[in-house]
Amino acid sequence: MRSHSWPRTSAEISNPRKRATRSGLAVIGVVTMLGLAACAAPDAAGSSEAEGEAVTLDSVNLIAPADPGGGWDQTARSMSQVLTDEDIVGSAPVENIGGAGGTVGLAALANEKNAATLMVTGLVMVGAVETNASEARIEDTTPIAKLTEEALVLVVPASSPYKSAEDLVDAIVEDGAAISVTGGSAGGADHILAGMLLTEAGVDPADIPSTLNYIPNSGGGEAVTMLLGNTVQAGISGVGEFVEQIEAGELRALAVSSPEPVELLPDTPTLIDEGYDVQLTNWRGLVAPGGIDEAEAEALRALVTDLHDSAGWKATLEEKGWADAFLVGDEFQSFLDGNIAEVTQTLQTIGLVAP
Repeated sequence: MRSHSWPRTSAEISNPRKRATRSGLAVIGVVTMLGLAACAAPDAAGSSEAEGEAVTLDSVNLIAPADPGGGWDQTARSMSQVLTDEDIVGSAPVENIGGAGGTVGLAALANEKNAATLMVTGLVMVGAVETNASEARIEDTTPIAKLTEEALVLVVPASSPYKSAEDLVDAIVEDGAAISVTGGSAGGADHILAGMLLTEAGVDPADIPSTLNYIPNSGGGEAVTMLLGNTVQAGISGVGEFVEQIEAGELRALAVSSPEPVELLPDTPTLIDEGYDVQLTNWRGLVAPGGIDEAEAEALRALVTDLHDSAGWKATLEEKGWADAFLVGDEFQSFLDGNIAEVTQTLQTIGLVAP
């Protein structure tokens, strides 16, 4: 298992590709050791050697705030595998806490006492906080890093009569609630994209809640089951969650939400190609409990930086079709603040949240 000196300098955190040397860290070894050890639960395995030596973080707990099968679960489990395979930590157990677009997991994180805990978050949770009027808020956590971005894909069952995005959108505009669309949680990225499409098609934002029959799910696996069972007419989710069924010919991909076609689905047009001035990518990142101190936060940022820089993580990005969107420290905090404001405004514009 790899040994880490904690924390890294602020320059190293803010720009991981231009890391500062670690020779100056020895003088703060005692402070770091006491800070992390005092907060870690016995099973967190935040161990230290003799006074003055570097702290070794042996374990980190990962929370996927959704049921198994979806993008958050895939992210957490991929992280766990890479962290242990690359000997970054000895263990990285994953706990699923699903419900309400991740806000159930967010509430659990608010009560977490173990500093060595990371929860997957992202655009879906930003929207769900607003649509669920969640008391627990992302602003109350400790932002660690943004990891990935992923295009969404609009799909229908293979037997569907809808051959294009225009066919489907026109049917929803004409038939309203008779056309059901499934995806992730209410107010999340999938729901937002559906609302943006209808707005672009000329539906009054005030009419979207009554026009759009959106059926939310707590994980991508549930959406796949509904689509393959033909209990819904269409679905929206991250490319990685549907690509297996698309390649098997069980689902038909109509369009992706990125500005350019994605590598995993090179023959699928973008929504822009299909005539809709709509683009949206789903980002995922990591937050920690809000009560940890700065030394503990920097230790977790350093851990995630090692994950990001590893060969195993680069292979995971390629395999899953996830874009590398790494931001850490103040850069991630600035992004998060802006994204919360933008998503709140978008939800109001498309009629999913009252102004």
